[in-house]
Amino acid sequence: MNELDFYSKVKNWDFSMIHYTSESLTNWDLYSLLKEYATLESKILDLGTGGGEKVLKYFPECQEVLGTDFSPEMVETANESLKKSGKKNISFRVMDNLHMDTPDEYYDIVVARHTCIDAKQIYQTLKKGGRLLLRGVDKLDCWSLKCLFGKGQAFFDTKPISLIDYEDIMNAGFQKVELVPIHVREYYETKEDLLALLYKTPILLDFSEEEDHPMEELEIDSDKIDQYISKNTTDKGILLIRRYYGITAIKE
Repeated sequence: MNELDFYSKVKNWDFSMIHYTSESLTNWDLYSLLKEYATLESKILDLGTGGGEKVLKYFPECQEVLGTDFSPEMVETANESLKKSGKKNISFRVMDNLHMDTPDEYYDIVVARHTCIDAKQIYQTLKKGGRLLLRGVDKLDCWSLKCLFGKGQAFFDTKPISLIDYEDIMNAGFQKVELVPIHVREYYETKEDLLALLYKTPILLDFSEEEDHPMEELEIDSDKIDQYISKNTTDKGILLIRRYYGITAIKE
């Protein structure tokens, strides 16, 4: 299974109905960096924009923002939200991150959040001096849960996706590339909230960055999930330890 196959099947990536809180243990925030680097004249490309909620809520004022996603359903959702927002400098359209058709040397900043990328194509669409800001999900994400089930996203991969992305970005020609591990504690209010997350993401699927596997239906063993919840319930909720990564890079 690959990332495009999985999310094409899920289609609905709305997490707003999942009740949880989070605590970041790492001082690395994509949106703070974006606000630091962006100016009123900046042109920003957001890859894997989903329903556009992050762009509409967190992106700074600038000249132009294009949010792209390979899912027509999600782009439709984003455009509906855009109409309600009244913002004129933002647009959304369908595009596959691995077959980008954006102009060469056009954007000042490219943002990629939890999505597949082609570093060479991103390098090509950035202006000289432009920046890439990337946030992804790493191999050790939800590791105790994956170990309990004996499977999961990148569970059998020999190299973490963070290192794969880092090497690809370096090889594409970027300079001043920095890779930062991001540690987050998430607390889910109920079992139903946790299950909603697991059905919307490939956390417990045989999902690999190194090789494709046949598409599978997610079946969650009720005894094992109950066992996990029993061991990880706190006064803040059901604990899930997340492992993300952030990468910043410059086209010099």
